[in-house]
Amino acid sequence: MDITKLAELVRNMTPAGPELYYPGGDGATFWNMVRSSGDYAADVAEITSEGRRLLAAPAEELTYSLFSLFYKQGSRLEYESVYFEKRRRLGTFAILSLLEPECERYEAALLDAVWSICGEVTWCLPAHLSNDESPRKAIDLFAAETGFTLAELRLLLGERLPPMLRAVIGEMVDERLFQPFLENGPYSWEEAEHNWSAVCAGSIGSAALLLLHEERDNERLARILEKTQRSMGFYLRGFGDDGACLEGLSYWNYGFGYFVYYSDLLSKRSGGKLDWFSEEKVRRIAGFQQKCFLGGNAVVNFSDALPHASVQLGLSRYLAAKYEEVQSPPVSLRADFREDHCSRWAPALRNLLWRGLAEDCADWGPGDFWLEDAGWLISRADTEAGTFGFAAKGGHNDEPHNHNDLGQFILAGGGDFFLSDLGCGEYTKDYFREARYVYDCNGSQGHSVPIIDGVLQSEGRGKAATILEQLISDAEIRLAVELSAAYICEGLESFTRSWVWRKTALPQLEMQDVYRFASAPQRLTERFISLIKPVESETAGVLLLAFGSMGLELHYDFERLRTEVNEITFRNHFGEDTVYYALDFHLKKPEANTELEILFKFKFTNINIS
Repeated sequence: MDITKLAELVRNMTPAGPELYYPGGDGATFWNMVRSSGDYAADVAEITSEGRRLLAAPAEELTYSLFSLFYKQGSRLEYESVYFEKRRRLGTFAILSLLEPECERYEAALLDAVWSICGEVTWCLPAHLSNDESPRKAIDLFAAETGFTLAELRLLLGERLPPMLRAVIGEMVDERLFQPFLENGPYSWEEAEHNWSAVCAGSIGSAALLLLHEERDNERLARILEKTQRSMGFYLRGFGDDGACLEGLSYWNYGFGYFVYYSDLLSKRSGGKLDWFSEEKVRRIAGFQQKCFLGGNAVVNFSDALPHASVQLGLSRYLAAKYEEVQSPPVSLRADFREDHCSRWAPALRNLLWRGLAEDCADWGPGDFWLEDAGWLISRADTEAGTFGFAAKGGHNDEPHNHNDLGQFILAGGGDFFLSDLGCGEYTKDYFREARYVYDCNGSQGHSVPIIDGVLQSEGRGKAATILEQLISDAEIRLAVELSAAYICEGLESFTRSWVWRKTALPQLEMQDVYRFASAPQRLTERFISLIKPVESETAGVLLLAFGSMGLELHYDFERLRTEVNEITFRNHFGEDTVYYALDFHLKKPEANTELEILFKFKFTNINIS
């Protein structure tokens, strides 16, 4: 938008006040309702429990020794665990102070948390700073979030914050967000087509909407909003018309969440004149979450995403209230207050503020979804035997948080994964650098894709899948993709993978791989990834994955394929060693023209392997 028109809109904006959050601006009535309503009983119990834990624990401070570990050894968890625990104290005691304003212990702990965070040398994480960079000029995801959080607390707590702390918050947010954003940029994230633009710019824009509401602030607010609006445009460019988030559901919650928090405040302060929610692409992005669930809390977790997910109930119900086609999620999937290891304030607050905007549903229900731009096919089938899920992907190997995973697929039954995507590993220095694809969760070696003549998939935009067939019907879905571009393999002329997912009472998946070489390769391996240790069935040519009463049989031609199972350990996102199994089917006699079929059949079984 032209800066002149934007400046005029800013001059006519209503001041920032509690009515941005509460009906009629009555915060006391809202928090009394939360405190006494059974609908919020679980939330209040979680927050109160966390408050008791934190009151009994010493408040740790961030030291240079912790900060420097990332540069010395590449690890992030040591510094970040203390950093996020400080944010946990801030958010927990803020909500408890709003719930129980009579409790002096909560308020004292909150003021200490505010004081401590305002005294940090930098709000950025070491992983986002170069060792010779001035931290005062840097803005990363968490610096922006911290400023937004403090601005929001200053407004919501009002005069309950001592005048000195109110002044310090205003000064610190100005010094660490507003000034560098306007004077030291442009930052690389300002044109990022992924979560960074939404979180960084959205947090800065939100903080400005809350703190800059005096007449003398109008010019600065207009300039900040101009830059923020531009960054939001870049964020939306990262989505195709199908609304799919290539970074995965976790980053949809994160990036799109902050896009929504900002857009909500912007719409309210502008009286609806600046409204991102009227954009058709935003409507389609809002519907992404409900397509990702495969039964229970199991989700499609391509890219750096977790295999099991809960929902931010506030964000979800806000979107369901905005858009008729967006389904409010089952309350059983509600995220526990303590779940977010980054202790983000904005979603935690809105899980309470926006709870009453829509009703929950009993379950997501069945659905088949073709996300054309992403190249994802997702099916959630409800049968008498339970809920079963299948997802497969094409795409390309230069996606945000990219994995080399063209042709990857997932199978779930009863809320458990039988063929898995490892999702995101532990974030370290090397994880986002040249060694990224050495990590099994990122390289094709840790995905259910073949190893062709000893060659793994390569990264790059040109390493892309071509969609050959896509069909959805009531009885089955089909997808066929050409994947040879992903492999720099001499002699490989074509590689086509096709799936037929039959939605019978106990569903089954037929997979066919067709290879064409200039001459016979030396070796060819079909690989499948599972967190379940397989067992040989009594029937030749059948491998069984069993979990509880449900099993998945892998039927193959044992005369042509030799099976090998390797137990492998990788570090998951939380730094925990996790075992997975690589199920390798080696072609005994590779030929120039090869067609391989494997059938995956769900069945009930008494074998229990966990």
